[in-house]
Amino acid sequence: RGPHWEKQEANVPSVPSKTSFLLSSPYQQTVCEPITGGLCPRKSITISGKVLSNSDRFNINLKSGNDIAFHLNPRFDENVIVRNSFLNQTWGTEERDMPGKMPLARGQDFTIRILCQDHCFKVAVNEQDQFEYQHRVQNLQQIDKLEITGLGPSVKCTVE
Repeated sequence: RGPHWEKQEANVPSVPSKTSFLLSSPYQQTVCEPITGGLCPRKSITISGKVLSNSDRFNINLKSGNDIAFHLNPRFDENVIVRNSFLNQTWGTEERDMPGKMPLARGQDFTIRILCQDHCFKVAVNEQDQFEYQHRVQNLQQIDKLEITGLGPSVKCTVE
């Protein structure tokens, strides 16, 4: 049985638009969803779900064509959230610094919010600010796809 998508569009005061989708599946999936109009400052992406109890890692990628402008990679076997970019078929320098201990755990519910700002992505996990990632792709509107791999059985994403 394949994934079940539920898509909603709603107008929200002072926010141009809000798009939500839900992936529900009994196995790990790759989700690739367009970001209408690309990114811009003050646009945010919120991902909620539950980490699989046997997970070593999962990926959240913000993509521009074949490039990955922002790769967010929680690694439970290393107790770190790695950030990077994959541009022109080459990985950049990994960022691994964390303000404290790993904020995610196997088998636990989580919410990750990625806020696009003028010069960086600001990332919060479970409503706690974690780090900023300086933009390596300057044309934010070209960042127009959200890709998530390694999560299940259900993930909810909201772009607003």
